[in-house]
Amino acid sequence: MSDEASEELVVLVNDQNEEIGTAPKATVHTSETPLHRAFSVYIFNNNGEVLTQQRAGSKVTWPLVWSNSCCGHVSPGEDVADAAKRRVQQELHLALETVHNVLPQFRYRVELDGIVENEICPVFLAKTDQQPQPDPSEVAAVEWIQWSNFLTAIHDPNTKYSPWAVLQVAELEKSEEANRVLKEILG
Repeated sequence: MSDEASEELVVLVNDQNEEIGTAPKATVHTSETPLHRAFSVYIFNNNGEVLTQQRAGSKVTWPLVWSNSCCGHVSPGEDVADAAKRRVQQELHLALETVHNVLPQFRYRVELDGIVENEICPVFLAKTDQQPQPDPSEVAAVEWIQWSNFLTAIHDPNTKYSPWAVLQVAELEKSEEANRVLKEILG
């Protein structure tokens, strides 16, 4: 694990998303992960494709699992939209001008092999005409997929996608705001 990752702090919150402290990211994801702030981003291109990523094999949570375009944590004092743009730049070397927070209250808790994800995780949609240049310490592979094909794949009970992406897509499909923004993005 890099020194940068071990020094990164996450914002711990209560059920009302009020800050109650911070903790080093490297120590947070355990069998008793405290609730903390995060975000997820789904990035689209001009062809109506969504960028998916296979998480790096070195990840503590869900290594080598396919997921949405980018996920990350909000730093202390950081706006969640700014955190999303920052992390997309770090992981994928994409500069996003605009991100749309379409599921501001999304929250989930999932577990795999004794490691828990427990996050208040707003979901953003964005569009780019750039090609990603993934950081190999964060991303094993990327793939652009037609949104309709992604929806079909993610609803497959044998899905290869992260559990949070499965849960988020179910909420995206029900959200009027998400559907409005998706219509703009997809044309």
